[in-house]
Parts: sequence; C-alpha cells; structure tokens
Amino acid sequence: MIDLKAVIRQALLNNAALVSLLGGKYVYPQVSPDASIKAYVVFFEIGNIPDRYAEDQEITSDIRFQMDVWTPGNTGPIAAEVNRTMEVLGFIRIAAMDDFDDVSKIYRKILRYKKTQY
Repeated sequence: MIDLKAVIRQALLNNAALVSLLGGKYVYPQVSPDASIKAYVVFFEIGNIPDRYAEDQEITSDIRFQMDVWTPGNTGPIAAEVNRTMEVLGFIRIAAMDDFDDVSKIYRKILRYKKTQY
C-alpha cells in the first residue's frame, strides 16, 4: 500500500503562505488536537485502492484525500493555498463543498482530491 500522509502534511507545512494564513503550522491528520485554534487544516485519506500490479507487487494506487479547512471567516484564501499545494503534488480536485458548524460557529471548506500514485 502506498502511503502519502507524511508527504502531504510536509508539503502543506512547507507552504509559507498557508502557514501565514493559518497563523502557525496548524495542519493535522484527522483532527485538531486543540479546539482553541482559530484556523486550521485537517486531512485524511478517504481511499487507497490498488490500481496495477507487476509480479505480485502493487505498482500504482488510486489515492483519495479529503482536506477540511476550518476558520471563523472566509475559507477562500486558505483553501486556495491548500489547493495549490495539492496540485503541486499531482492531485486533481474532484469536489469542493462549503459547510458551517452551528455549534462552534466556524466555517468549513471540504476539498476532495485524487491521484494515481506510481
């Protein structure tokens, strides 16, 4: 199985514009460990399916990730930087949705990506 979680997190953390918009290195796998953070990005793998084999070894996988941008204000600038980073990594955006959490009064931009990884 091909695992890109560490690669994606490092690429997001290396995006200086994204880190600046977030106010720090607030990029987490699956969940934010600190509910007091105002703006952050959470990401998780939503699919990892073997695509091709050679000599009984997986050589390509269809990989899908979801990126959630959480912020009390406009999600657009942060989402744009996340999108830029994912495109640099060779991912294609397959969905984008807006959401609002009534309890915490925070906006969420849901971005989904796919890539065939060799």
